[in-house]
Amino acid sequence: MKVVFLGDVVGRAGRDAVFKYLPTIKEKLKPDFIFINGENAAAGFGITKKIAEEFFDAGVDLITLGNHVFDQKELVAYLSQTSKMIRPLNFPKTTPGKGAVILTATNGKKILVINMIARLFMELSDNPFFMIDEYLKSHILGKTVHSIIIDFHGEATSEKSAFANFLDGRVSAVVGTHSHVPTSDQRILPKGTAFQTDLGMCGNYDSVIGMVKELAIAKFMNKTPVEKLKPQEGEGMICGSVIHIDDISGLATKIQPLRLGKGLEETPLERMI
Repeated sequence: MKVVFLGDVVGRAGRDAVFKYLPTIKEKLKPDFIFINGENAAAGFGITKKIAEEFFDAGVDLITLGNHVFDQKELVAYLSQTSKMIRPLNFPKTTPGKGAVILTATNGKKILVINMIARLFMELSDNPFFMIDEYLKSHILGKTVHSIIIDFHGEATSEKSAFANFLDGRVSAVVGTHSHVPTSDQRILPKGTAFQTDLGMCGNYDSVIGMVKELAIAKFMNKTPVEKLKPQEGEGMICGSVIHIDDISGLATKIQPLRLGKGLEETPLERMI
């Protein structure tokens, strides 16, 4: 099984980059699934039904979210209507939507995708370590599902690394989102779980993590209220990873960075086939 997972989509630049490069990814890499984190897709804050459905029409199989999940109020109702978008599992149980979903590939293989949110430097949610430990008692890699991938949305690199190592051998992959900065530590952990601290963002890298530089700088320099942050428009790029998973064991065999577009050094698709 081959999975493409793209990091946080930020504003129009991020959306345009996804739409631009998805056809090439589908043609050359032929992934079984394409996932994105879409929580910054609508002007940098949240996502709308319209944008989500544009992603689905373009070939995205599932959208994960994070701390900006309800910045667009219409999503409260939409999350209860769709099975193709999930919010963090460790939000309160009364939160609309689901925190995990099982998808089926054309070959009948089942993949469980889970969205979790971290706690360090974030608004507190239920402890992700305890919650995932309990959840995986009824979802066993290689038995009840063929693969398990977790989007761990968090700020601290230490928490992301600890979470992945805690789950090593029990899930196919743990990929981090939220920081908008792609890390170069993609690797297979000792027991077979693929890990990358952060996938990076899909957006314009001539910015401050996707936002207009001048507005971001002003927030650091002034105590008085400043203009709300806005995504940097213009040409963007996509960042994420390609994850190869063994169909029998459900463990990862390879994880490779995926970067296409203007801003950072691109990764040749030929190396990922």
